[in-house]
Amino acid sequence: MEKNASLLLVEDDQALGYLLKEYLGMKGFEVTWEKNGKDALEILKHEQFDLAILDVMMPEMDGFTLAGKMVEEYPGLPFMFLTARSLKIDVLKGFSLGAVDYLKKPVDEEELVVRINNLLRLVKNTRKKVETAGPSVISLGKYSYDPGNLLLTCNGEEIRLTGRENELLQYLAERKNKVCRHRDILVTIWGKNDYFNRKSLNVFITRLRKYLEKDDNVKLENVHNEGFVLRVME
Repeated sequence: MEKNASLLLVEDDQALGYLLKEYLGMKGFEVTWEKNGKDALEILKHEQFDLAILDVMMPEMDGFTLAGKMVEEYPGLPFMFLTARSLKIDVLKGFSLGAVDYLKKPVDEEELVVRINNLLRLVKNTRKKVETAGPSVISLGKYSYDPGNLLLTCNGEEIRLTGRENELLQYLAERKNKVCRHRDILVTIWGKNDYFNRKSLNVFITRLRKYLEKDDNVKLENVHNEGFVLRVME
């Protein structure tokens, strides 16, 4: 029997936190509820989760800061934001940090469950794809790319990728020298082709370009109005 998905809920509002913990528990999730970012980081040292749900405005450590630390220390843990911060700049910041979704309060509990299940399904499919591919390392010019361990290496220097960076680079690397259309990337990795996800995709493309700038024979090129191509000149 497959175990229930384990969620880390980080929410300082007592009433909402209690409501979400109980409701998600009724829907079959195992929910651990923490009231601030510092406590969340502490429990991550001892427990593993399938998905983290983060508020932004919290005492001691806000959700954006918490997300940044999680990306550094637990790059394989997907996270989403659930917050009253609804300005465009906040949404873009959330996605640029690597969030797999950004929901605005007040939240519809049924919609939240649907989104969580969709995100978990996407993550599971991605991990299964990596496991099926095995421990093989992909050669990209001077770079050695190990998607199974989220590792990009060049001249002995290692770059540890976040989960979303790894998903995107693997998608492009498996299709190197071929045009990867915006829509196909977004639907496959983000699960949806919309404005905010397109902005998030551009942020991650910029990051990958920076990682790959040590070899002039490896270029992540923009194809106008079409998508991107990872050009590797052998």
